Amino acid sequence: MKSRFLHFQYLPMSMRVLFASVLLVFGTGYLMAMIQVWESHAGKDGKEMLTAEDLVISYSGNPNGTKLETALRGPMADMLPAEKREVIFTWLHKKAPQEEFDAKINPILQDHCVACHNPEANPHLPDLRTYEDVAKVTARDEGMNVSTLVRVSHIHLFSIAFIFFIIGYIYTHAYVRPAWFKCVVIATPFLSLIVDVAAWYLTKIWTGFAWAVIIGGALYGIAFTIMWVTSMRQMWFYKLPQDLIDNEGELPRADINN
Repeated sequence: MKSRFLHFQYLPMSMRVLFASVLLVFGTGYLMAMIQVWESHAGKDGKEMLTAEDLVISYSGNPNGTKLETALRGPMADMLPAEKREVIFTWLHKKAPQEEFDAKINPILQDHCVACHNPEANPHLPDLRTYEDVAKVTARDEGMNVSTLVRVSHIHLFSIAFIFFIIGYIYTHAYVRPAWFKCVVIATPFLSLIVDVAAWYLTKIWTGFAWAVIIGGALYGIAFTIMWVTSMRQMWFYKLPQDLIDNEGELPRADINN
C-alpha cells in the first residue's frame, strides 16, 4: 500500500510557485520579527546584547529601576542624547523629587518626548506632560501586567501556530530520512510555543524561567530554518532517489514510518 506523501517534484508548477512565494514572505517576516524582538527587549539591563536579564525586566519588572529608566535604557535609548538620559537617571535615583522636575526634567521631556507622549498624539503611550503624569512611570518597574500578558499571549499563540502550520504543511512534501526527524522538526515549534508563552508568566514567579523564553525562541528559529531551507532546496534544486522516482514521488507506507 502506498502513502499519500507526494514530493515537491510531482506537484504542479503553480503549487510550487505558491509554496515558494509563501516561504519567501514568511522568511522576510521572521527576520522582521527578530529585529522587533531585539528592539523591544535588548538593552533594558544597560547592556547592548539581548540577555536573560532583559527578558526578566520585560516580563517580571526591574526591582532596581523604574518604568521610565527601563524604557530609556532599552527601546527609548535613542530618543535622548546620553547626557540628557543621565540627568533623568540621576533624578530618578534621587526618588524623582518634584522640586527638580520643572527646572531639570520637564525641559528635556518637552523637547524630546511630549510630541509623542500625549493623549492626542498616541493614547497608548504614557502621558509625560506634567509631573503627575510622569510620576506614574517613576514607580518601580513591575514588567507586563497579567492583562497585557493575556492579550499578547492569545495573539502570539494563534498567529505563530498558524504560521508554523503552513510552513509545516509545505515541509511535509519534502523527502527527509529518518521519518522521525521530520516529525520532530514539525512538532518542535508548537511545543516551544507553549513553553515560551508559559514562561512569560512563570518568570514573574522565578526569574530563571527567562531562559525558557530564550530556549523556546531558539528552537523556533532552528525548526523554521530547517523547514524553510529543506523545502526551498527540494522544491527547485534537489534530485530524488531513484526508487522514489520509480514510484512517481510516492512512498510505500512501510517506508514512511521508518
